[in-house]
Amino acid sequence: MLPGSIQISGETLSGAEIKDICESLRENTVRLLSLRGCQLSDRDFGRVCRGVSESHSLAQLNLNLGVVSSISRVKQLAEALKTNRSIQSLFLHGSPLTDAGLVFLNPALATHPSLVSLDLGDCMLGDEGINLICGLLPPEGAKSGLRELTLSANPAVTSKGWAKLAIAVAHSSQLRVLNLDYNPLGDNIAGMLAVTVSSSRTLEVLDLEGTGLTNQSAERTMNLWSILPSETVNVDTDQVQKIPVPCWF
Repeated sequence: MLPGSIQISGETLSGAEIKDICESLRENTVRLLSLRGCQLSDRDFGRVCRGVSESHSLAQLNLNLGVVSSISRVKQLAEALKTNRSIQSLFLHGSPLTDAGLVFLNPALATHPSLVSLDLGDCMLGDEGINLICGLLPPEGAKSGLRELTLSANPAVTSKGWAKLAIAVAHSSQLRVLNLDYNPLGDNIAGMLAVTVSSSRTLEVLDLEGTGLTNQSAERTMNLWSILPSETVNVDTDQVQKIPVPCWF
């Protein structure tokens, strides 16, 4: 049987439902598991994590909207990721992770052999968290790293944190998509990002929707990118809808 998907959103999960999910994970019949916004007990969350650790088929794990709601759950997820070798995409958007939680999770993320897409949007991260994330963007010639990174809506990150990220992105040999929408970046940080994009050989999509960029900053960035090679970058700002084509403001 080809691996399928389990997608449940916003429900309170019973013990019987968790049992079925875990059995499917252990039997390697699940490629995508999404429990977006679901309510489950700490005991059942631990059972799911054990199922994740044993699965060889699971490629996408979506725990968005508060499923990972405590440090103890972060630790359980980290242990599962240390054993799992198949997950390619991990979505934790809207989880109260905080920098403290990422400290526990980061070693598992950094050593996972298959992870290429990570969503930590709206996870209450600050500069310490960004510093850890930079380690997931190794420079050219080092180990493989993330190809898609979402850091939307983490307003506690300061200009210092974004500067570190810009440097890491500039030297990354893997990153294709960077979503920074709904962070209060402003023009100064936009300038750093412009330099980042001009230095990156791989970045294709940069999402800056809702970041407070002015038209003047957008124009400067466009002028810089106009001299780049044929590889193009799609930039999303307040004025446009996200589309996977050459850059537009």
